[in-house]
Amino acid sequence: MLIGRAAEFAELTAALARASAGHAGAVLVSGDAGVGKTHLVNALVRAARDDGCAVLVGQCAELGESVPYLPLADALWSAANAGSAEADAVRAVLDARPVLGRLLPDGDADPGSAAELGQQQLFGAVLGLLGELGRERPVLLVLEDLHWADRSTRHLLTFLCRVLQRERVCLVGTYRSDDLHRRHPLRPVMAELLRLPNVTGVVVSPFGPGETAAYLAELSHGSAPVTAEAVERVHRRSEGNPFYAAELYSAGLDAPCPDEAADLPAGLADLLLSRMERLSDAGQRVVRVAAVAGRRIDDEPIRRLSGLDEAAAGEALREVVSHQVLVPSATGYTFRHALLREAVYADLLPGERTRLHADYARLLAALPEGTRGAAAELAHHSRAAHDLPVAFAASVRAGREAARLGAPAEAFEHYERALELWDAVPGAEAAAGTDRVRLSLTAAKEAARAGELRRAVHRLRRLVGLADPADLPLGAEIRDHLASYLNDIDEMEESQATAREAVAMLADGPPTVERAGALATYARSLLYRDDDEEMPEFAEKAVAEARAAGATGAEAALLVTLGLYRESREADPRVPELFERAEELADAAGDHTQAVRVRFHHARAKFDRGDLAGAARAADEGVRFVLDNGLRWHTYGIILRSLQYLVHYTVGDWAEANRLAEEFPVRVVRTAEAQISAYALFVDVAQGSPSAGERLRWIEPLWAQHLYLNYLARGLAAERALWRDDPRGAVAHVENVLATPYGEAEGALRLSATGLWAHAELAARARATGDQAAVRAAGDAADGLLRLARTVAAVHTDGRPRAWLGLEGHAWLARAEAERRRVDGVHDVDLWRKATDLFTYGDADGGFVYEVARSRWRLAEALAENGDRDAAAAEWRAAVERATALGAEPLLAALRDLGARARLGGGSGAGARQSGPSGALGSLTVREREVLKLVADGLGNREIASRLFISPKTASVHVSNILAKLNVASRTQAAAVAHREGLE
Repeated sequence: MLIGRAAEFAELTAALARASAGHAGAVLVSGDAGVGKTHLVNALVRAARDDGCAVLVGQCAELGESVPYLPLADALWSAANAGSAEADAVRAVLDARPVLGRLLPDGDADPGSAAELGQQQLFGAVLGLLGELGRERPVLLVLEDLHWADRSTRHLLTFLCRVLQRERVCLVGTYRSDDLHRRHPLRPVMAELLRLPNVTGVVVSPFGPGETAAYLAELSHGSAPVTAEAVERVHRRSEGNPFYAAELYSAGLDAPCPDEAADLPAGLADLLLSRMERLSDAGQRVVRVAAVAGRRIDDEPIRRLSGLDEAAAGEALREVVSHQVLVPSATGYTFRHALLREAVYADLLPGERTRLHADYARLLAALPEGTRGAAAELAHHSRAAHDLPVAFAASVRAGREAARLGAPAEAFEHYERALELWDAVPGAEAAAGTDRVRLSLTAAKEAARAGELRRAVHRLRRLVGLADPADLPLGAEIRDHLASYLNDIDEMEESQATAREAVAMLADGPPTVERAGALATYARSLLYRDDDEEMPEFAEKAVAEARAAGATGAEAALLVTLGLYRESREADPRVPELFERAEELADAAGDHTQAVRVRFHHARAKFDRGDLAGAARAADEGVRFVLDNGLRWHTYGIILRSLQYLVHYTVGDWAEANRLAEEFPVRVVRTAEAQISAYALFVDVAQGSPSAGERLRWIEPLWAQHLYLNYLARGLAAERALWRDDPRGAVAHVENVLATPYGEAEGALRLSATGLWAHAELAARARATGDQAAVRAAGDAADGLLRLARTVAAVHTDGRPRAWLGLEGHAWLARAEAERRRVDGVHDVDLWRKATDLFTYGDADGGFVYEVARSRWRLAEALAENGDRDAAAAEWRAAVERATALGAEPLLAALRDLGARARLGGGSGAGARQSGPSGALGSLTVREREVLKLVADGLGNREIASRLFISPKTASVHVSNILAKLNVASRTQAAAVAHREGLE
């Protein structure tokens, strides 16, 4: 039963209920060792199973960073072999995901057959497994003792907490808060996760005196009453810790004794070990063996390491379990509490500890080669046994196994340990199967894969001087990787110089895969710095050499580089073909990172050229590739998903765009999440959705941290401000972004057009009030924006003429030109017709559907002002039809207003919104009420004429009629009547 944990249990069950309803979440349960975290979570596990949930429970072990994904493997193995209702389902989804199957003890971990996989792929497979299980029944995933979690498990925990959104999954993690010292690796992870909106923290506090009394009464099973004195004594000594209280009570230490004042937890070891003293010699031997094992241990290792025969070992185990020192767990045994294991282990004599570690290491060494986790544990036990040669060889094997399992951080740590032992191990090169420099190079690669680019660069810089100068291929490989990593951390000058050295070292001899890779790295560096104008000739020669060497991966990378170069400098229509060929090569090479990068550029190139159908197909195929390979949250995976959304937004398939946006998080706390969330603003803003405000509220604290996010989110926030009649707010957003490097990039075209729209509105207001200074200020600002747009369209940031500009770029430039004339109060029919035509991308019924409708709105307005009402009505009706189909409510409202003012709707449809006249205004016609409203707004006859597309003389006649019908003497009195009657 649960005592004193009603509130905590309610938090857990509420999270599980939310997950069952399709709102995934995580609960992080913290508390001191022995406070009852596991007891609380076990109650949740029982409740979840009673409710028909699939339950997966995994436990971390105190093995340092040696075995990656240990609690995940534990949870999957236990669930698949538990004989529970969900066991078949778990086995089925594991069979469908070999990536996860290799984590299990009986998985295929053969070094020769296991392909190297990325951490993102494994994470994607975990997400897919949980989602698939959740479709059948809610899922409870419990990860215990996270204070011992390996680095890959910490990354997995962070990933799941961030990406689980609508899956029916509840993740519960437990950790010891008293173990989280300032430098503990879990501490910053917890601080970060507890800021997430879908993560809840539950703190399990010590018992109060009443709860301790209830707990001791439960422990006594009614055999004898627990006195108030005993409760007071136990509670004081245990400080409310349930585990300590149980140990004190079970050891009979609830009675008065002379040394009662002994401090806890300083005296806790003796207290815990007092339970051991009740066991027979055989039982104590079994417990000591289990303590050295460090995690769950099975019957066979216990028997062999304890030196007992099968019958004696079985009897000893029954005794130990009956005393609740060890408890059955799946196929083996674990300590009832980790503190007890720690106390037993600390009580071992040094020689005894070393001998048991050595015995356990020999047992592990006898396991079949490739057994999951065996090498890491063998390295751990061999180091503890001071058997450095075995520890060294096992560390190297553990590093290779971790690399195959997509755990680069753990691979790096294993290689680091091996390198630390190199000088102490005779025959280290033979044992490792490689020399010291190459092993260090491998460690650097794993550091880079783990995101530790600067550690990789530091190691590789040292290796440049340590490698044998005569070994040119090795020296070139070191420099090739160093140049690539330097490029990634924006050390461009050193990157290019290092890449050039790598190429020079391989200059002689026939084409090779290694030289092709070095050429690809150097070509990439030329994209950003090409003082000698080597591109594109260099890249073309490098492509030919890579092809001759059969280096398909390098050829793919070179084609992407060449395509990007040509895009920026040449009007080459064959660029999409280059990307298409690069995609084929990357697939043939099995290089997923290159393949997803190429797929993005392939789809993006089609999109920029107005091939929207081709872009949709390429983006959809690219996203399928991303999802099939577990790359949903890879950098290019995120970008491809964003592009897929953008294509559907552009072609006007907003139902599909909104469906895709359901997977874009709203409550974001990191810039990567905020970036993909910002894409959903395209439709949210255009539809006037309330969710736009919520997304912006979460994004706003982050946009100063990331330039592209700032550009994307603020640009759309500016459009939202304009639809909400806040042109000054829009100007503030635009000016902020244009002050960043994005003020010189192609994206400045759309921003300039948006800023010009805002200044046109400000100029119109200033003219209405006679504020000529404000009119001039708007004109000056507009001149600057148009000048910027023309410059960006004509030249690159380095001053070179721009040879090619996408169709959308040309359309935004035309929009900017038309908006600039509107700042002067001129609605230029030709300019607005040009903008409308350019946004069609040559397809009268297609193109950028929403922007065509927005341009038609202004074109209809210009035509009406210039007296061509029939043409205006035709454009207006086309815009209304499209805006209605899209659900673009702000645009539709603007069109209705235009239709009413210019009488384009024929008294029906979108333009017929006026209700019948009543009250003091009952004698006015519809047109007279329109004029009166503008009079009340302070407009003169000329401005009224402009707004309603009539002559100033006609406006004057309307005003005279209004004054007569309302029986007032002035425009001011007429305005007062309008305000009193609530005319809107």
